[in-house]
Amino acid sequence: MSLGGSGVRAKLVVLDGPDEGLERALDDKLVVGADAAADLVLSDETVSRKHAEFSIENGRVHVRDLGSRNGTFLGSARVVEAEVTLGSVLRLGATPIGVHPRWHVREVQPGQHRQFGELLGESVAMRELFAMLERIAPTDVTVLVEGESGTGKELVARSIHGGSERSGAPFIVFDCGAVPVNLAESELFGHKRGAFSGAISDRAGAFQQAHGGTIFLDEIGELPLDLQPRLLRVLETGQVRRVGDDTMRRVDVRVVAATNRDLHAEVRRGNFRGDLLYRLDVVKLRIPPLRQRPEDIRPLAQAMLQGRITDGDELAGENLRRLLGYSWPGNVRELRNVLDRAVALASKKPPAFADLVFNLGPAADSPALLGMAFPGVHYPLPFKEAKLQLLASFERAYIDALIDRHKGNMSQAAEAAGLSRKHLYELLRKVRGEDPEE
Repeated sequence: MSLGGSGVRAKLVVLDGPDEGLERALDDKLVVGADAAADLVLSDETVSRKHAEFSIENGRVHVRDLGSRNGTFLGSARVVEAEVTLGSVLRLGATPIGVHPRWHVREVQPGQHRQFGELLGESVAMRELFAMLERIAPTDVTVLVEGESGTGKELVARSIHGGSERSGAPFIVFDCGAVPVNLAESELFGHKRGAFSGAISDRAGAFQQAHGGTIFLDEIGELPLDLQPRLLRVLETGQVRRVGDDTMRRVDVRVVAATNRDLHAEVRRGNFRGDLLYRLDVVKLRIPPLRQRPEDIRPLAQAMLQGRITDGDELAGENLRRLLGYSWPGNVRELRNVLDRAVALASKKPPAFADLVFNLGPAADSPALLGMAFPGVHYPLPFKEAKLQLLASFERAYIDALIDRHKGNMSQAAEAAGLSRKHLYELLRKVRGEDPEE
């Protein structure tokens, strides 16, 4: 699989074992083994001194076993020489190694398009995202989408599916946080009749339903820890086993996962498996929150109000200033809800933009965001989601004010807040989507 006109840019990533997280860029040829002279040195005792050679030939990645003692495996097949696609996982001895793309959103120049699939945006950040989506959608690489609640992670997944050769096949959404824990395994992998009380017939799970297409694992950080090894196994083998059944069934599925959590922090806390994260994090996309791209508010509002107001192409005046001045803790979803509510309650039918009354929380610079209470806030959202978004608003405002007050001095800021530097860094990654250690 070649990405881009200049050919593939790949890296090898150790996914598990004593060298987990170790990676090396693959520019031409690279030898992996236990020998100190190898390009990628592994401490796994099952790995030979010179175990395998990876190379790029005609824009594609190839692997050649160098006569290793314990073999080089692609899936369940032992290989002597093979072409491998980006996103593949090989096993050298007992060590799994992923072949990952080596570019990042920041390496892709912003495109001129203001739309990709159902996604809209004029900001540089969104045009960078669209350029990245244009490159990865036609491939089969696994994608991890990060972003706050309401930023449009499912739309990104749908756009990836729509831009791929799988677009005519099923797109299946599995919400890891919405399925009861006791049903999650059956819903994801299926079950055999009689496997448990209420299993009155055989049933295909989400992976089988998505065969030939794409499965979107929403809020992957919510997946129960005891199910994560089973998901990992499916990603490794391309096979599923229904609950109560012994038969392995092959599935051809592209995986897109999404989260609003810092999964690396969850791994450190023991809440998420590191080996699973490395298999999902082949290409990572970050959707910036709406407050970081106010230039997108007007075109988004225009699209949402199209055909529903008398002057949809002329958004201006005080109402536009109110939309631009609000912090949008619920992001694009909250913008849609606010506009839907305003149109529904308007006295004129159809209304003009100036006639709409927006029920907004505190503005981005309101002191209420720095306090512990939010009186008068009425989000058109379910209680749980509104509560989480209010908490996110407080964390964001508190951290922003803290860093500004201490002029970016992390040690002083952490001490003043009563936090460890590590915890402060985790909060910064969560609320700003950036790594202060980079």
